[in-house]
Amino acid sequence: MEVILLEKVGKLGTVGDKVDVKAGFGRNYLVPQGKAIPATESNIAEFEARRAELEAAASDRRTAAEGRSKLLEEKGTFTIVAKAGDEGKLFGSVGTRDIADAITAAGIEVSKSEVKLPQGTLRDLGTFEINLQLHVDVTQTVTLVIEAE
Repeated sequence: MEVILLEKVGKLGTVGDKVDVKAGFGRNYLVPQGKAIPATESNIAEFEARRAELEAAASDRRTAAEGRSKLLEEKGTFTIVAKAGDEGKLFGSVGTRDIADAITAAGIEVSKSEVKLPQGTLRDLGTFEINLQLHVDVTQTVTLVIEAE
């Protein structure tokens, strides 16, 4: 399936690139998420008419992500208080939603899809380095402290 990208997609291309993807990926993810449109002649003509507008919007999203990255860098450390046992194990776990809520409560808007936990949820007390992918090109690392209640 050939599609035209409407925004930058990691490891695939940037705005305006015509790429060939598997049909399921295009039909089930790229098109419904508004990241691409099928590469038909009418869509190509429509895209060329809107190219400047789409590139400006992509630039604005990156600038906004860089601004949030600077705010996160200034703040640096975020704390979550959770119930834990005597040995430092949590009753339950701290996941992406909990981390996003803690950062948002501190005044910086972050969605749970921007929080990256490659090893899964956190189940212990302590200090952790968490990566936030605010944009395809903008990643910020913050320190998360999990304390006992």
